[in-house]
Amino acid sequence: MSPGTLRTLEFDRIVQVVRTFALTPLGARRVSTLQPATETVQVLRGLALTREVVAFHDEAGGFPLRANEGLDQALAALKIVGRAVEPQRLLALADFLDSTGQTRVLVLERERGRWPHLRPLAEGLASFTVEIAAVRRAIGPSGDLLDDASDLLRKIRARLRRQRQQLRATLEAYLRGRETARYLQEPVVTERNGRFVLMVKAEHRHAIPGLVHGASASGATLFLEPLASSDINNDIAALEDQETEEIQRILRELSDRFRARASDLRDTLDAAAALDLAQAKARFSQTIKGVEPILAADGRLELRGARHPLLMAAVRHRLEDGGANGRAELVEERQDRIGSIDAAERNVLEPVPVDLLVIPPTRVLVVTGPNTGGKTVALKTAGLLPLMAQAGLLVPADKGTQLPVFQSLFADIGDEQSIAANLSTFSGHVTNIAAMDRALALPGLVLLDELGAGTDPVDGGALGVAIVDHFRTRGALVIVTTHHDQLKSYALTTEGVTAAAFGFEPETFAPTYRLLYGSPGASLALEIATRLGLDPEIVDRARQHRTGEQAQLAERLARMDRDLQALDQEQRLARRTREQAEAELAAARVREAAIREREAQLRRRLETTLNERLRDARREIDRVVADLKAKAAQIETDARRRAAPRLVAVTTGELGGLRSDARARLEELSDRAQRNSEPHVTTEGADALEHSRDTRVGDRVVVAPLGVEGTVQSLSPRGEAEVDVRGKRLRAALSDLHLVSSPARTQGRVARGEQGRTARDDLDRGASSHVTVTLESPETTATELNVIGCTVNEALDRADKFLDQAILADTRVVRVVHGHGTGRLREALRAFLKEHPLVTGVGPAADEHGGRAVTVVELKE
Repeated sequence: MSPGTLRTLEFDRIVQVVRTFALTPLGARRVSTLQPATETVQVLRGLALTREVVAFHDEAGGFPLRANEGLDQALAALKIVGRAVEPQRLLALADFLDSTGQTRVLVLERERGRWPHLRPLAEGLASFTVEIAAVRRAIGPSGDLLDDASDLLRKIRARLRRQRQQLRATLEAYLRGRETARYLQEPVVTERNGRFVLMVKAEHRHAIPGLVHGASASGATLFLEPLASSDINNDIAALEDQETEEIQRILRELSDRFRARASDLRDTLDAAAALDLAQAKARFSQTIKGVEPILAADGRLELRGARHPLLMAAVRHRLEDGGANGRAELVEERQDRIGSIDAAERNVLEPVPVDLLVIPPTRVLVVTGPNTGGKTVALKTAGLLPLMAQAGLLVPADKGTQLPVFQSLFADIGDEQSIAANLSTFSGHVTNIAAMDRALALPGLVLLDELGAGTDPVDGGALGVAIVDHFRTRGALVIVTTHHDQLKSYALTTEGVTAAAFGFEPETFAPTYRLLYGSPGASLALEIATRLGLDPEIVDRARQHRTGEQAQLAERLARMDRDLQALDQEQRLARRTREQAEAELAAARVREAAIREREAQLRRRLETTLNERLRDARREIDRVVADLKAKAAQIETDARRRAAPRLVAVTTGELGGLRSDARARLEELSDRAQRNSEPHVTTEGADALEHSRDTRVGDRVVVAPLGVEGTVQSLSPRGEAEVDVRGKRLRAALSDLHLVSSPARTQGRVARGEQGRTARDDLDRGASSHVTVTLESPETTATELNVIGCTVNEALDRADKFLDQAILADTRVVRVVHGHGTGRLREALRAFLKEHPLVTGVGPAADEHGGRAVTVVELKE
């Protein structure tokens, strides 16, 4: 596309508006290079990227890219090897790279395969978290280097503070001294040539030994540095030089960090510029309410409801405000450039949508109509919107818009170029058209405004027909505006050529800015002249000067236009009626949906109420059951106390699921033990069991009173043994133990049912191997276990024993204190407790009772 065509169609002004949406200087410069592409693949990619970024904006609110004026200066300084970039510029660079990192994370987190064109740009943003952190550790928000930027800088500044305090104390001693104060002009400390001095009266020059660094304008005051402070001043000056050198070293080091990643930095800058361009195009497209056009394979130009973007209020305001380019620059240029659109057309608050259709086999559209009716705006719209689409911008039109990818696009509008070339209007137009013919490439679009003007009307009309037909036969799409009757007749009589006219109000002849297809249109020059205030007598004389044939043709065209206007009015009325009916139907459907939703809500509310009542009933049942259990437990406790059962002390045991059965067996054993006074050993099962007199550590034995099998762990001099039963320890008399002579024959007898049966059978036969047992419990039962400082294994072992003791003490809720720490001990304990057979619930304590540092455990009943 030639620069002249882009300027004529004001594409460069569109670029200026898009530039105001850029977030960074890099993006603004990239926008300035925006050009229409001519390759279909490039156009498709550009439109797809804009569509994806629009979707991203709708979902996430935009990219967090940002940069201030210091970014360009920082990048320029980094190009000079060994140069220390200034602190403020390093902060600007760090902030920009921080924003690119945020943008990368935000896009990649939300992309999820939906934005294949946007994702590669985000992936091109490298991470600079280490460099950013180094800059922010060394440089404060105001741009000053922090004391902690390096150990040496911290030490230098500490010495500087001490020396300055000493200097201040020394000089203040002169100010307060009774002998020295009278020599001072004023009791203040000031600075001269970077040295702190006193203001001494000239006549007392030698009263205070020191160096004079200057005098006041009158000579009455000398600025004197006392000798007592000279060495301190020298130390301060030397320290300040060291401070400056260290600051420069730190800045060079920080700068070199970025230089070391020059390749990543270049890639990031390029990707950030591309992302900024993409988001500027997307935001502009959203501002004009653009749609993505369909790329037409058959070469059609089908603009539905097209609007000129520069006439849209949102775009006008952005141009007038100046955006990123400055208000004055853009407003001045706008005043220079907008002249090609008629003044009346510019005053329209919002552009009236227009359908511009050149659909094969039609290749030429001849647009006629009254002056100030919208012809030039329509012609510019037909050229500008394809340029926008080929630059990756959505177009302000309705859905269904289709456009080809033009290889060449030409526009001959206005007389700007003729004036610049010192040519007449007619000569300028002919020169432009000749250049178009030489450079035409297909598919191409040729836009001709007021073709044939500036010369004899007859010759101009004939030449206009020849030019249009020439471009048509070469295969170009042509849109031409004209008032020439020859071109109107050409449109009505030539295959592949369509006429369309802009309408007007019949009573006032005011333009409607609507394009009516099939009408050659009337220019209405005399009627518009009357409406604009021209003397009616002049208009009447003009009518008299028209030939009869001309007057007849004008009348017929006017009548045709009125008929088409009436038809258009009827169509618009029918369209409004249909739209109103569709709106009412949609409203009825919405009301129906609301009623259905209301019914569903009522049903859900009823179900919720019923469920709540059911839950209340269940809770009441549970409460009654719990009361009954409590009463039963109390009765059981009383009965056991009266029976005074004696059981061997159990330190641990697998009592979880068997607790209720164990109680029943203990009561049964106790009752039967009291009924038997003589020792007796059953002989049933003698083939499987032997007497325990030869019991040794490691033997497999059966504890006869309980019917459980285990392994002997230790023997005591008191005639007792400690037996391991499935990981739990119990103590029993040696006389109650029976060796398992054949493990194969007794395998499986440790099941709970068989255990119970063996014990009961023994008792039924009068077995009482002197089993008088007592239940031993700790003197006090703790409800809290503290395992802070334990290893995981130690804590789990202690917790296991603690739960056994709690069950024996009939405790239902206990606490395990493990602290916060790394959380490893807490997680191991909770995993162990959740799987424990005695536990029904595990959770953290309330905040006021320890929170996550304490685990509350609920035990089975």
